[in-house]
Amino acid sequence: MELVGALQLGELAAAFAALPVFPLFDTAYFIVSVLYLKYEPGAVEMSRKSPFASWLCAMLHCFGSYILADLLLGESPIDYFSNNSSVILATAVWYLIFFCPMNLFYKCVSFLPMKLIFVAMKEVVRVRKIAAGVHHAHHRYHHGWFIMMATGWAKGSGVALLSNFEQLLRGVWKPETNEILRMSFPTKASLYGTVLFTLQQTRWLPISEANLIFFFTMFMIVCKVFMTATHSHASPFAPVERFICPVFFGSVSSGHTSHHHDQHGASHEASHPPPPLAKSKEELNEGTRKRKAKKAE
Repeated sequence: MELVGALQLGELAAAFAALPVFPLFDTAYFIVSVLYLKYEPGAVEMSRKSPFASWLCAMLHCFGSYILADLLLGESPIDYFSNNSSVILATAVWYLIFFCPMNLFYKCVSFLPMKLIFVAMKEVVRVRKIAAGVHHAHHRYHHGWFIMMATGWAKGSGVALLSNFEQLLRGVWKPETNEILRMSFPTKASLYGTVLFTLQQTRWLPISEANLIFFFTMFMIVCKVFMTATHSHASPFAPVERFICPVFFGSVSSGHTSHHHDQHGASHEASHPPPPLAKSKEELNEGTRKRKAKKAE
């Protein structure tokens, strides 16, 4: 804290935390969310065949985190749709990205320099949502650490966690793409972030909420902008996880593989009879004499 004060970042962090996200940052959040929907295979064709289904998928991309968090807290999952301004703004973004003449709007917002700005602005909203989710859960469950973490995680990456349901709306079913099984960087970062905000909310982390929002937002912006600019899917957490996970959770054992291989090897040998035994030396000599005699005749 003294270091932060020496660097005069306290006022900057407080001003940053108080910065309103509507409508500017929310617009960027909606643009990036609907762009990711358009990148999905068959999304453009679906928007022509069933515009309503496409609109539902876009709303799920834009507000899925709020829906999932409300479900976890026992509130109405459509409560956020009472915010008419946000719904109309998200609908306008969806329409322009999918149906603007000559794809002009899509070409502008998907232009890489512009897209990087929108990606950075989206991470501002994501971190605010994580902090708001943890704070909301803490208000209702003062000692419910896991409820706080679950709510903050849902607020930060609810869209990804609901991806299988969103696929059903598009007529696609890919259970192997479950976000729990294969976490993307935003989902994993949201999980780590919600742990930090929970520790801060319960006074176990000696840092103010404004400072935590500022520093974690800067971390998310740097990582996501770099990954988007380089088209990389490698997680920045991978080097640390490769070192820590084998220590706490063990590495993949080769014994199971060898046992599996031995079982298959045994069954393979059982299904194929062993080759015939080699002929004895006497049999070979007898065969040689018969061939010579036949040749002489």
